[in-house]
Amino acid sequence: MFISGGNSNMWEGIIPQFEKNYSIVAPDFRGHGKSDKPETGYHIDDMANDINLLLQRLNIDHCHIIGSSMGAEVGLSLAASHPELVLSLICEGAFYNEFGENGLFNGTEEEIEHRKEGLQAQLAERIERVFKSKKEYIEEEKAKLMQQGLWNDYFLTFFENNLQQLEGGSFTYCYLNRVRTEYIQKYWDVKFEQYYKKVQCPILFLPSEEEWGNEEIRSSLHTFTSLLDTYEIARVLEKNITLPHNS
Repeated sequence: MFISGGNSNMWEGIIPQFEKNYSIVAPDFRGHGKSDKPETGYHIDDMANDINLLLQRLNIDHCHIIGSSMGAEVGLSLAASHPELVLSLICEGAFYNEFGENGLFNGTEEEIEHRKEGLQAQLAERIERVFKSKKEYIEEEKAKLMQQGLWNDYFLTFFENNLQQLEGGSFTYCYLNRVRTEYIQKYWDVKFEQYYKKVQCPILFLPSEEEWGNEEIRSSLHTFTSLLDTYEIARVLEKNITLPHNS
């Protein structure tokens, strides 16, 4: 499971490390990649239900879930609603809420509503990019990553599958603005503590060094872990991983 706006090809460099010992299922969420893009249904619970139905169709009774960003949120929703299904959960995300006591913005109701209005205006201003060719898009993204020293060949397949063709031959993102907007607006009201209370499986949290250094994020994460029986927190550094906390 992957970050919002991503596709299953982002796991190209990771899947080979597990496929000898595990059966891998790496779907595109609704609204992402090659999956359908219905007009609505982009709450993390909707997408978790999609995954549950897919696993039923594949006759999978138990599974381990690995999720990055939105994928971690969807995995958490699945583990909370179907504790008998999920054996373990790896979360590179779902560390804090957007608003409220366990969120990055903890203001009054009036302040929160004002903040949401500002963010909604930003979402409305976002323009759907159009590219003449996939090559144009890939070269643009590659240049950005090379400037940051992050480019590797695994990005190529990801970017090649990140566009859909329009009438006339041009291309735009598979992840449409309307999909992104609905997901984000529904995410604002998600309270992850309500999900963690229902989880029964062990969880491995993977915050980045930057996230771990944020006192608000670290405080929210500690609140969430207090609701769990078994967990570990592994800080992801540039070249290694440290394991400062477990229970």
